[in-house]
Amino acid sequence: MLIVKDVHLNFGGVRAVNGATAEIGRGSITGLIGPNGAGKTTLFNLIAGVFRPTAGSVLLDGEDVTGLPPHALFKRGLVRTFQLPHEFSTLTVRENLMVVAADQPGETLWRAIFRRGGVKTGEEAVAERADEVLDFLELIPVADERAGNLSGGQKKLLELGRTMMTDAEIVLLDEIAAGVNRTLLNKIGDAILRLNKERGYTFCLIEHDMDFVAKLCDPVIVMAEGRVLTEGTIAEVKADERVIEAYLGSGMKTLGDVGTP
Repeated sequence: MLIVKDVHLNFGGVRAVNGATAEIGRGSITGLIGPNGAGKTTLFNLIAGVFRPTAGSVLLDGEDVTGLPPHALFKRGLVRTFQLPHEFSTLTVRENLMVVAADQPGETLWRAIFRRGGVKTGEEAVAERADEVLDFLELIPVADERAGNLSGGQKKLLELGRTMMTDAEIVLLDEIAAGVNRTLLNKIGDAILRLNKERGYTFCLIEHDMDFVAKLCDPVIVMAEGRVLTEGTIAEVKADERVIEAYLGSGMKTLGDVGTP
């Protein structure tokens, strides 16, 4: 579904991504792991259109989308979350979901003034969809709470919920487990699995928690020094001497220590 071909990105003399090549299969939950500074988030930013690669290409469903801006990729079904949630803190949880839906009638001034009935109908449909998402993620009890008052884990659930308000086909999750307690993390993991199995979402997630990766991901792609080092099942990559060496270089005692609470 998504192919990254020999992608490079230089910041001055720094090679943040150095010839990365990878494929994300349709319907998969693919893990992207590697030590800090490996280039994982930068690769996400290249895929999602935040940066344009110095060289190389990104293909989505066989179409070259290299360097397309985020809003254009959004319309093609590619969405992402961030390491730090980007909620609208003064809006309610429900309103945070409602603003995501694309092509709402009220976004056009002419319709907002002269087609108020249609705008109201559209808003009601978006609100109904938002409530379905809230129910799916078990966030109904905080639907009318300001999003800024949520816990870190609830904000991560809200980030996931906002992807559900789109016609997403592939979702890039950037450290969705970071700072989340184990109870909420299990809930997030279960939601990702359900979206994958029941609704056909394709996921690629950056993560340091190896237990979380083991629960969700197959295959797992390992990056180091801006390149893809290897790919395989979680068991295969954890046993790979090159992967162990990459993590040892960042001060880890064993690969199994990565992400352990």
